[in-house]
Amino acid sequence: MTPLDIARIRAEFPGRPIEYYPSIDSSMTVAAGLPIGTVVIAGEQTAGQGRHGHSWHSEEGSGIYCSLVLEPAPVLTLALGLATAEAIARATSLACDLRWPNDVMLGGKKVAGILVQLVDGKAIAGIGINVNQTAFPAELASEATSLKLHTGQEACVTEILLALLPAIETFAREDSDSILRLFTHASSYAAGRRVSIHQPGGVIQGTTAGLDPSGFLIVRKDDGTDTLILAGGVRAAGS
Repeated sequence: MTPLDIARIRAEFPGRPIEYYPSIDSSMTVAAGLPIGTVVIAGEQTAGQGRHGHSWHSEEGSGIYCSLVLEPAPVLTLALGLATAEAIARATSLACDLRWPNDVMLGGKKVAGILVQLVDGKAIAGIGINVNQTAFPAELASEATSLKLHTGQEACVTEILLALLPAIETFAREDSDSILRLFTHASSYAAGRRVSIHQPGGVIQGTTAGLDPSGFLIVRKDDGTDTLILAGGVRAAGS
């Protein structure tokens, strides 16, 4: 397995503070105390963070586990999903799907995820990409995949990171309307998809009907009424 070439990444972005840790609890925890513009990259995470308190499986040397300190912006999570899919496409020629709000999908399974937290007026953006994992824990095996599992070939973590950092800069500069339009175009989940969504009051089922101006998901229920999904696990119906 080709190791991450952190020297090459730093050389490509000489004006960017890039911190690298061979092993760390969570790149997001470290990034929270750093200035805007900083990138934190980990070789492995012992307590990687996912949405809703879940952990992110962060096997040593097999994936990309990074956090960026960014200016807060509307629909930033959607912009980062677009950037992640763009980076994967540039480095591997694989076309990913986007599952609202924060999952990058490949072959119907999750290959990357985004988590954005606001800390002291900064957006701490964690991005995890499953690159060369060949297996996942039992509780994730039915939902997760990696680039290597999908193609049968090893992918280069360095090349993906070299594509990811400029892609994030590009999409983070876009206005909200452009991000909403681009996300809707790139996502099979944004409109016309039959879904189930777990909410505190129970499971909502319906068909996605686009995004509202704030980037929330509109779901048309079977009785014809629209409901706005602010958060929650969106799954294709029947999966």
